[in-house]
Amino acid sequence: MSPITAYNEKNFAKLEENLGISFSQKELLVQALVHRSFLNENRDFPLSHNERLEFLGDAVLELIVTEFLCENYLNPEGELTNWRAALVNAKMCAEVAKEIGLDEYLFLSHGEAKDGNSKARDYILANALEALIGAIYLDLGWDTAKQFVTRWTIVKLPIVLEHHLWVDPKSRFQEAAQEIVGVTPTYKVIKEEGPDHAKQFVVGVYIDKEQVATGEGSSKQEAQVDAAEKALKVKDWKGHKVEIIERKATDPIG
Repeated sequence: MSPITAYNEKNFAKLEENLGISFSQKELLVQALVHRSFLNENRDFPLSHNERLEFLGDAVLELIVTEFLCENYLNPEGELTNWRAALVNAKMCAEVAKEIGLDEYLFLSHGEAKDGNSKARDYILANALEALIGAIYLDLGWDTAKQFVTRWTIVKLPIVLEHHLWVDPKSRFQEAAQEIVGVTPTYKVIKEEGPDHAKQFVVGVYIDKEQVATGEGSSKQEAQVDAAEKALKVKDWKGHKVEIIERKATDPIG
């Protein structure tokens, strides 16, 4: 299968149309969506997997977001670092990849394609988004990559600030609970199942005796984080109001 055949079979032209981006090197767009597992079953495929593009795209994404924050905000470096992390982490990248609809364009092995593990698929999608950014940068340059990141990722900044998303869910829920109701949340393991090498935990998070939400995970910590994240949604708690110091045109960047 040639790159152009793969491009046509998965209707990458529709993806380009949705993105408002036309690649001159179509093979770069295809390669950005090739997972390593696909090549294990298709050894004659002429393109490599997307990991080098992902490596490049990760750096491009971080630099574009960093530039935007430096140009627009005078908050302390530590706060800007946390905001950036919330915008470029795997969870946010996977969310953006889903909004774009990258899932249907992925080249995966049969096993990966059928795998119902949503966390594993989110990881693949996050990497694919970074690879796509790397491909855009290589093919069309900095300005187009910047336009893409601004449209799909930087646009999430108001949500990050409003919901305090740069703080981990457990800390966020604890801060909100202490501030709003004066109580520190507690966590309790409700269920534990599976062999030692593949345990699954169900954990409840409580305010006094009220079970606010439950979470699941392969460790107690992971289940607690999941429970806290769900509890924040149940209570509709957003965390502390953030002081945003916007940079004026006359302010120095440094």
